[in-house]
Formats: sequence, C-alpha cells, structure tokens
Amino acid sequence: MRRVVWYISKYTAPRQHARVGVRAHSILSEMARKGVEPVLITSDANHLANVPALSRRVQDEVHDGVHVRWIRTLKYGAARTMRRIMSWFDFELKVALFGCRDLPRPDVIIASSLSLLTVVTGLYLRRKFPGCKLVFEVRDVWPMILVKTGGFSPRNPAIWFLSQVERLGYRHADLIVSTLPNLSEHVQEVLGEARSVVCIPQGIDLREQQTPACLSADYVEQHIPRGKFIVCHAGSIGADNALETLLACARAMVSEPDVHFLIVGEGYLKASLQAQVADLSNITFAPGVPRSCVQDLLSHVDVVYFAAHRSPVLRFGQSLNKIVDYMYAGKPIIGSYTGYPSMINEADCGEFVPAEDVHALADAIRRFKAIDAAHRADMGRRGREWIVQNRSFEALAQAYLSEIDRLAPTPSARH
Repeated sequence: MRRVVWYISKYTAPRQHARVGVRAHSILSEMARKGVEPVLITSDANHLANVPALSRRVQDEVHDGVHVRWIRTLKYGAARTMRRIMSWFDFELKVALFGCRDLPRPDVIIASSLSLLTVVTGLYLRRKFPGCKLVFEVRDVWPMILVKTGGFSPRNPAIWFLSQVERLGYRHADLIVSTLPNLSEHVQEVLGEARSVVCIPQGIDLREQQTPACLSADYVEQHIPRGKFIVCHAGSIGADNALETLLACARAMVSEPDVHFLIVGEGYLKASLQAQVADLSNITFAPGVPRSCVQDLLSHVDVVYFAAHRSPVLRFGQSLNKIVDYMYAGKPIIGSYTGYPSMINEADCGEFVPAEDVHALADAIRRFKAIDAAHRADMGRRGREWIVQNRSFEALAQAYLSEIDRLAPTPSARH
C-alpha cells in the first residue's frame, strides 16, 4: 500500500507556476517516483508564483506525479501589509474546514513555513487522523527575523503570539526539518533543551539541467564584455541581496579596468542601484534571463558572487538557490557573508569574506584574478561535483523518506 504524504505550505507552487523556488515540488515529484503518493496543498494568494485563477473554493491539478490542491484565499497587494497576515489566517482556516476533503488519508503531514501558522493546522490534522505523523519544516526563522531585521519589539503582541506558535511546533512535532544547517541551535534556545533537527536544504533538479537553453548572440554581445575578468551576481535585485557592497567594490576598483562587474536580474531596487553607479564604466546591469539559460549565462563569467547583510539570524545558516546554481555552473564563488558556513566551504569551491566589507571583497577578487585559469577551473569543478553528489533533489527526497520511514514505518489503511 502506497504511503501518502501531505505537504502544506501557503508559499509553495508546482514548477509550472513558480517564479522562484521549486524545492518542495521537486522533492515531492521525486517521492512520487519512489512509490509515494504526494499531495501538495497550497494557496492562490502567493506573490512568488503565477497562480491559476480559481473559480471554485478548491481546484485540483496533477503535476509530475504530485496531486496539487489549490485553495482560494484572501488576496493582498504589497508583501508587507496587514492584509497579507489576514491571508495567512484565511488559508489555514480553509485548509482545516474544507481544504482537505476527498484527499487520500495522510500517513505523514509536512507543515512548512512560511506561514508559521501552518504548524497549528498540522497539529489539528494530526489529531484528526490518528496514527498520522507531523513534520514541522522551517524555511525561515520566524518571528526572530522580524525582531532582528524588521525592527519589531519582542514585546509586540503579534511577535509574542508567533513565538508561542513557533514553540508549539518545535515541542510537539514528531520531526523538525529545516533548510538551514544550524537550526538546532535556535530550537535549543527556544525550548531550553535539545531536539534533533534534520537539514533538507535547497537542491538541484538534474533532470531539468539535461535540457539547458542558450542565450541569444545579441544578449551576449550587448551585455557581456569581452577580454575582462567578470565578477557576476545573477538573481533578484532587492534589499535582501545586499548588492550595495558589490557596487561599492566596483567603485573602489574603477581604476582596475580589466575587472568588470556584471549584475543580471530584475527587482524593485534595480533602477535605484543603477542610478547610483551610472558614472562607472566597470559595471553592467543586464536583463534577467529564463531559468533554463542561467547555466549558459554563468559559463561566460569568471567568478560568481552572492551577499547577505550582517544578521544574527545567519548564525543558523542559509540555503540559497543562487549558490546551488553557482556550484553547478562550476565557477568559483565569493560570498560576502558572516554566518554559519556551509556548502562552499564543504566543497572547497570558493571563499567567504566578512559581510559588508568592501576592502575584503576587493582583495578576494584580486586573489581570484591572480590564480591561473586552470586552478580556478579546478575550484569550480569541486563545487559542481559536490552539488551533484550531495544536493540533487533525488538524494534529498531519499533523505526525507528515510526520516519519514522512521516516523511511520507502515502506511495506514485508507478510508
């Protein structure tokens, strides 16, 4: 009898609809290939996806072996509004009241943040289906991130409420899973005692990579300079990407014309950042490219770059899609990052420099430029081999299923 796994998350979408992040759907589709019956329960109020227009309260689709149930939810405009919070409550209430009707009975429910409220729904459903196990999957450290980077007081009633929800999930879930490699430290701080946390991070879909697409010759000619040592950031352009350090570095290195900075992507800060460096000749802002073209884009550059602002939240680690793409491209990586290290140091395929330290970044770029091309290629190769061996979605799905097997060794009977 096939095991049934429900995955509930307001901010998850199947690959065909997602604009960013396909981790959940990719893992579930790999589970389906391994004999599991996966069900993805999600919302049509999601600013990170191109969602279908629902004419009914629920709508069912099947994508890559995954039963996807969309639930029509209260819509919101801007991401940082009270209406978005109301949309969280609306989604959880509808999941609990009618969103699970006519679905196969679950053996395991994965309640994935964000929204943090989903773990409450998961606890309710575990009680509704005796014998079912609950996995609390943590992708962002809420509400801590609101206090440390959002300026909220820990005594704010909403923060207090979310803290109680977080504690409830950590204490009562059958298993805690996180995309962050050091979340166990935070869980111990919250509970005052140690609990095991399994890291199932971001990964790469090797099947998707079998059919890469190429950039047009016009794009390459117009946006990628020749005869330069190119340092590239590829991805979103927003506050979380901390690109101010890279722009300041470009200004500091403007007298070194053989080094060029390439920023590829879109985002609400793009126009503002472009204006700040409009006088520099050693930096190019290029249009974003389809995900299928990212690997071809990165083949034209020498070093790839990511950054994060200084934040106490990062002592629990990070799991960025960008780093996975960079490592698969076989390029050396420089990260302006102060926090719990992972992946890059494990694969020995790049270097971390202190976050927001322009001089340290410039020195690292000069060091990488001084290394001969063969040594840089070896560094990039180590990253690519490591990511293929350790972070394919097939491997991550198997790791997830191994943990699930320990929770629920035999499938329950169907209704």
